[in-house]
Amino acid sequence: MEVQPTSLNGVLLIQPRVFSDDRGWFMENWRREHYEAMGIPEPFVQTNSSHSSQGVIRGLHYQWPEPQGKLVWVSQGEVFDVAVDIRHDSPQFGQWVGVVLDAQAHQQLWIPPGFAHGFQVLSPTATFHYQCTAPYRREHDRAIDCGDSDIGVQWPLAIDGLSEKDQQAPTLGEISDSQLPSCASC
Repeated sequence: MEVQPTSLNGVLLIQPRVFSDDRGWFMENWRREHYEAMGIPEPFVQTNSSHSSQGVIRGLHYQWPEPQGKLVWVSQGEVFDVAVDIRHDSPQFGQWVGVVLDAQAHQQLWIPPGFAHGFQVLSPTATFHYQCTAPYRREHDRAIDCGDSDIGVQWPLAIDGLSEKDQQAPTLGEISDSQLPSCASC
């Protein structure tokens, strides 16, 4: 397994080992001892999947006051995946990193608690998976405007296919510090 740090402290791009032969391939999606050795000690308590069409953006989402860490990957198609540091006291506050995840490369992205997350589907369709360190709580569900110019995410395709929640999401600057995580809380 190879691990690459990204430009945001704590966000990791992970390349699991894939074993291929003439029958196909096999890989471990997650093994606690290996991920703990990478500094991902959190237990996963919920796994989610979504299937979306080309151009759809899901995000930028976070949960507060019960933040979630997410290990994400794609099993079909290709997405542009984004993490944004939203810890109000972080030196990297408001900065983002984006990577392409696809079913052929089998890469994963670790997004620690304290980061917003979103993705845009680049292929005709994509199936996306999330392992989360905290359960989803509707009352803690939050979103940030994916087109927030102060964050400046460079989405590969036009912003399209947003849910009603995402269409009405505030910019990061419109959210008070009390509604955002801190470095100490994550």
